[in-house]
Amino acid sequence: MTTTPPALRTGAPWRSRNGLDVPDRVPRADREAWQALGLCPDADLFTLFRERVHAHPEREAVVDERGALTYRELYAEVLRIAGLYAEAGLGARDVIALRLPNGRLAVAAELAVYALGAVALPYPLGGGIRDTRSLLTGSRAAGAVLGTPEDLEAAAGLPWPRALFTPATEAPEGVRRLDGAPARGPFRPADRPAEATAPARFLVSSGSETEPKMIAYSHQAMAGGRAAYLRALTGPPAGPLRLLVLVPLASSYGSLGVPVALAALGATLITRERFDAADALRAIAAHRPCHVFGVPTMLRRMADLPRLPDEDTSALRALVSSGAALPASTASACRERFGVPVVTVYGSSDGVNCHTADPSGETAGTPDPAVASFRIVRPDGSPAAPGEPGEIQAKGPMSPLCHVGAPALDARYRTASGWVRSGDLGALDGAGRLRVLGRLKNVVLRGGYTISPAEVEQELGTDPLIAEAVCVPVPDEEFGERLCACVRPAPGAPAPVLATVLAHLESRGLERRKFPEYLLVLDRVPVRPTGKPCRRTLAVWAAEAAGALGVLGGGSRTGADANATAPVNQNPDTSLV
Repeated sequence: MTTTPPALRTGAPWRSRNGLDVPDRVPRADREAWQALGLCPDADLFTLFRERVHAHPEREAVVDERGALTYRELYAEVLRIAGLYAEAGLGARDVIALRLPNGRLAVAAELAVYALGAVALPYPLGGGIRDTRSLLTGSRAAGAVLGTPEDLEAAAGLPWPRALFTPATEAPEGVRRLDGAPARGPFRPADRPAEATAPARFLVSSGSETEPKMIAYSHQAMAGGRAAYLRALTGPPAGPLRLLVLVPLASSYGSLGVPVALAALGATLITRERFDAADALRAIAAHRPCHVFGVPTMLRRMADLPRLPDEDTSALRALVSSGAALPASTASACRERFGVPVVTVYGSSDGVNCHTADPSGETAGTPDPAVASFRIVRPDGSPAAPGEPGEIQAKGPMSPLCHVGAPALDARYRTASGWVRSGDLGALDGAGRLRVLGRLKNVVLRGGYTISPAEVEQELGTDPLIAEAVCVPVPDEEFGERLCACVRPAPGAPAPVLATVLAHLESRGLERRKFPEYLLVLDRVPVRPTGKPCRRTLAVWAAEAAGALGVLGGGSRTGADANATAPVNQNPDTSLV
């Protein structure tokens, strides 16, 4: 059995009522120093939310397809749901899982968890019952709000949940409905439902693990470091913030919504149940957000649509991209389409965060110590010189507590002094600006030579004829792996051929041995529930298409071979050229 190295222990861990231990892997002295500097508020998220309600009760809190809820109306809904939780025996120090689509119910259900002094575990739709079984078991969740019969059935067979809820109007036996009124009336929250240092929310990330991983964030980290990131990103307020969040609120990226935008900052949160580019444009015009948050795929699909009649985007101050590297062509298309800066965020659920609005796209910005400080480390653990590549590590007020129920992950991704090992390759220049050079692990090994797909994707992203590009490995008997570029042409652009793609990469100065050998032309890029491209699906498509051509056994992609075409069963409009 793997045990936590003694050097990582910083004090007695927080323990849930079901016996889950959540230690803090950041040294206590660091936490105390950040609090002394005012970077971590001494308050829990529900207390902060209640203060926002008292400060501006009639401000719009949530806007979804059903309309708007004011802070006063949302507060009443939160106490109603918290009352239902309490009647089911849920309370402080419980973990409550939430799997709901974006909207007012997802917002109120999460805030109700904080009202109890419990820990929220939201996770996105679309991962199947495997995620439900893994996350509810690993977190020892005492309760769950689940929207599908499959998830409810999976949760019912687990040992830890004491209460299951559904938003459906008909509930299976043993499952409670979430739409009723609590028999004892609305919940009466404590003055301080939880300690500021206690865990508030478990962020879920698929990462590179076989099962989703959970990262525990305290109330302080959410309302301190993560709120500081959002304040810096949105700039000096020119009135109340109105934020359109297109990604799932239950995702790591989407966690900027409920605990930060609403509870910590008192903003108006605009959300859509599911992403549709045309619908997102209508929401921008109708609800006038100052900032829009999405992954590059979402932003590009919006930019590719023609302007609507009488379309008004004048309230927009910036688009915010995170979750994946932003191609230069996508940034350019967005700036031209909307006439505002595109802010790119480099970050992860492990507490790594840095952003920039630099249109050149050459850096990820200058790290903000109010969010997270950065350092670059050589393989031997010594500090890298300015400009020298190494692993990116981060630590600061945004740092999470730990990986939930996974001391082996903490041992792998945390240093003894609490620095997060990002697994990314980067460099800090003499001015302290961060350059991200790719993943240390996400590589293609061709005949003993290591190729970074991120580097090739970055160069493909500078081609104005390509809207989206994702590079994946294709198995190969001779070389082990070959690189396949999966691309979607820009609207109105001809379908590219391998020769023109390689010519563009050569003009960018990319080494020839890093060139993709296959090109998969798509009319759409498959995405995961979070909106990011699904690399696993693309790798399957590329391998099947290459197999259909009979080229998996080796051989170069030149001459007539470069124009070959093969259908892919999962997507009739996909071809390998």
